[in-house]
Amino acid sequence: MCGMHRRGSGLLGDMIRQADLVLYGLCSLATLYGMLLILSATHTVYHGTLRYVFVQGVGYALGTFFYFVLSSLDVVELSKKWKWLFGFNAGLILLLLTPFGMTRNGNRAWLGVNDLGRKLGVGVLENFPFYVQPAEIVKITFIILLARQLVWLREERDLKRFVNVVQPTAHVLFMFALYYVISRDAGSGLVYLFVFVCMAFAAGLAARWLILGLGGAAGAIAAAWHFNLLRGDWYKRIMVVLDHDYDPLGKGWQQTRGITALGSGGLTGMGLFHGTQTQSPYRSSLPERQTDYIFCVCGEELGFIGCALVLLLLLAIVVRCFIVARDANTPMESLVCVGMAGTLIFQTVANIGMCLFLLPVIGLTLPFFSYGGTSVMTLFAAMGVVSGIKKRSRPEWLMNT
Repeated sequence: MCGMHRRGSGLLGDMIRQADLVLYGLCSLATLYGMLLILSATHTVYHGTLRYVFVQGVGYALGTFFYFVLSSLDVVELSKKWKWLFGFNAGLILLLLTPFGMTRNGNRAWLGVNDLGRKLGVGVLENFPFYVQPAEIVKITFIILLARQLVWLREERDLKRFVNVVQPTAHVLFMFALYYVISRDAGSGLVYLFVFVCMAFAAGLAARWLILGLGGAAGAIAAAWHFNLLRGDWYKRIMVVLDHDYDPLGKGWQQTRGITALGSGGLTGMGLFHGTQTQSPYRSSLPERQTDYIFCVCGEELGFIGCALVLLLLLAIVVRCFIVARDANTPMESLVCVGMAGTLIFQTVANIGMCLFLLPVIGLTLPFFSYGGTSVMTLFAAMGVVSGIKKRSRPEWLMNT
């Protein structure tokens, strides 16, 4: 029995020692910093409840588990099951059409038992605090699958020829269309498109095809704008960014309150738990303060210095991913790291751009900092994949010490 215990402890110790502890430390610092901001953001408006911090803490604990487990994952071997990966990606998104699919703010983008519990009249299920966003999980397996596809095309064919560009483009457009049609969540869908551009560029896709694709996308958006084909409230979302005086009490309300809070903190802020809007008991004073606008909470209470620390932590995580990509053993593993970094870059720019009133609201949270147990868990899982690539980039004799 003692021998089994020693073997189990040895296995756990090996997993921890061989993982990228620098990357884990950066992710942990960002998450703990975010939990402090979430605690302040929910302190008054939710009457001092610790529910949000507790859920975030559970997500952090589970994320830590997945980080070290996935540090042992060989993505090259996993990618050989590409048919199963593709089926998993499509299947998980299709689950949104089942009774477990949940609609929030007009988007059917979550899986949980809450809506089912409400229909059945089961209070425990209706108030269950955990639910999953399939797009977050699928991002990881999508990046692994796309990396294999791009490397195979580059090595077996030629990524500079148009006919070989069609296949990965069709792959990403299929995933985007499938997810968007079902969920109506354009923000998470756009992450897939940005990741594709980053990985395709890193894989050596001819620049002319990227320019052509980006030009075509810009032309399609311009045409949709001109002919008033934008879905729902997207016209207003874009208009409030172009003209801050447009609908300030409607679609511009959240961003107006956000930029006001962000700018009022000055250099050092009003102090944690002392922000005027963050500590307002009225949710409309700073809407979605623990999720979309957590950066505004930081700006109001901790000022420019607090926001700079947020950016430095996220930058350090992204740079670490690129360092691992540079030293990876295989081109595919390198592309996986680029894809993971791409998700962080896009979400960070989209969220902070929204808070600064420079970009429209697309429902993307700030990685590691915004409230969301599933988001934190999957972010750590994604970084665990990067950690595993870092581990395998070392010599065999060093990996076993």
